[in-house]
Amino acid sequence: MNKLVYIVFTLLITTLVSCSDRDDNPPPPNLIVKFTLDPNQVRLNNFGQQVSIPPTNATQTPNFRGISSHYIELTPNANTPLFGGTIVYYAPETTLGGETAIDFSKCKIIGNNEVFLEIPLATLGKGTFEWLRVSIAYQNYDITVKHQNELYTGTVASFVGFNTYITDFSIENNIFNINGNKPQGFWAFALQGQPYASQGQTLAGATTVPNPLFASSPIPSNSCVVTGKFPAPLTITGKETEDIVINASFSINKSFEWKEVTFDSKFEPSIGETVVDMGVRGLYPTFKK
Repeated sequence: MNKLVYIVFTLLITTLVSCSDRDDNPPPPNLIVKFTLDPNQVRLNNFGQQVSIPPTNATQTPNFRGISSHYIELTPNANTPLFGGTIVYYAPETTLGGETAIDFSKCKIIGNNEVFLEIPLATLGKGTFEWLRVSIAYQNYDITVKHQNELYTGTVASFVGFNTYITDFSIENNIFNINGNKPQGFWAFALQGQPYASQGQTLAGATTVPNPLFASSPIPSNSCVVTGKFPAPLTITGKETEDIVINASFSINKSFEWKEVTFDSKFEPSIGETVVDMGVRGLYPTFKK
């Protein structure tokens, strides 16, 4: 009996010590960045101002499958120049295509409301940040297309980063062999369940990139660095014990835009209707500590 009591007592002490050890060594806190794609968020122009649709154009709100980022920066204030804040993410680049470009083969592509980045807070310095900057590299989404009075669903691969090195990629059963650099605005399209695929390029500078800081902190042309302000400043003290979770909410409100030939608000490329804009329409970042 005494031996049994001793064994039970030993097991109890071991369990208590083990639990105590776990409590004394909690996991270190992380910075977590999630992406949300909001079809109802305010639709902005390049200057961060609410904008309507030109009478010559029409739009759709795409059904997003995936999105990827090239670069994420915490920005202290409205006068901080691009790259002057705390850079928390920078995607791999390559010169295989000649000039420096995003390496598409190494892009991390996520869906709506998924985590894009998780890094230890200890890797970041202390600071207070009023703004978030996110450079979008790639978008993949479904749209509706009209052809000979029939409506079809198609998938768009949209490369909105400043320059992207692409070997190949696929949409449905369609393989696109590129093996080179493509500037901002390159796209590919394929109908679902139909033997049709195409690719093209929007005009330089046509992609909307909302930046409310255009006057005090401009961004280079043909980049896709979208800028948004936190509701209140985010302060990192270096003494955090819990994760900081940033939700970067992007407006996809009527973000696929084309020039109309037949004014019926139906995208009909077979009659010469052309894509004029594929950029997200604003960034609204929030955080929880």
